[in-house]
Amino acid sequence: MPSALELERPCDGVAVLRLNRPERLNAINEAMQTELARSLAELAADRSVRAVVLTGAGRGFCAGIDVRDFGPSMLEATAPALDRMRFQERMAALAEAVRALPQPVVAAVNGPCVGAGLALCLAADIRICSHNASFGNAAILLGLSGAEMGMSYHLPRIVGTSVAADWMLTGRTVSSEEADRRGLVSEVTEPGRLPERALELATLIASHPPLGAQLTKRALQVNADAPSFSAALELENRNQVISHATDEAAERRKKWSS
Repeated sequence: MPSALELERPCDGVAVLRLNRPERLNAINEAMQTELARSLAELAADRSVRAVVLTGAGRGFCAGIDVRDFGPSMLEATAPALDRMRFQERMAALAEAVRALPQPVVAAVNGPCVGAGLALCLAADIRICSHNASFGNAAILLGLSGAEMGMSYHLPRIVGTSVAADWMLTGRTVSSEEADRRGLVSEVTEPGRLPERALELATLIASHPPLGAQLTKRALQVNADAPSFSAALELENRNQVISHATDEAAERRKKWSS
């Protein structure tokens, strides 16, 4: 059986993590869930990787959970609530692991990005997409809560509460144009250009000293919930003091001043 996940290292410091069930629009089954959790843990510990691209094989990014053929660990509604909670926690842990990666993550959305796929996309630091991309919450269409896998945390912070409520309560499909207009993505490209553009962004990030890039990522995450401007400055000030004393920063200052 082919792997449900592909990991490539196209250039120094960059890893491309590709969901690989193109015949199912990269819907997450048990094998992909297991492989993705393991690969994210390995990337988090790999200091040679300084930026990550997350994308999908074929014409889709990720169609969500494979409800038709997930695998043996899929539970019926009659299963004990505690067992179903553990299943949901394992799914949610995938988005949490993407967010927790020390390396900045670029999500390159090449097609449909639905449900769990949207949750993975939202957990990335930078989101770009092709004109073929579309986005959807979808869970509410199955009679479930539209809030899952961190979606009710990430989406309002990215597009605003009213827009998030629209998308999550209706479950409607959002086009690449609307996603761009609402700020869900920072860039829309032609389909053939998307992999190259994602790699360009990741390579540029990987060219920076890793400590500075990782401190920037964490500051963006933490200060999105900062209780005050002063609290945000406290974290930023400490990050600058820490990064200022590194050899890499000294080398960069020397080049700029010469």
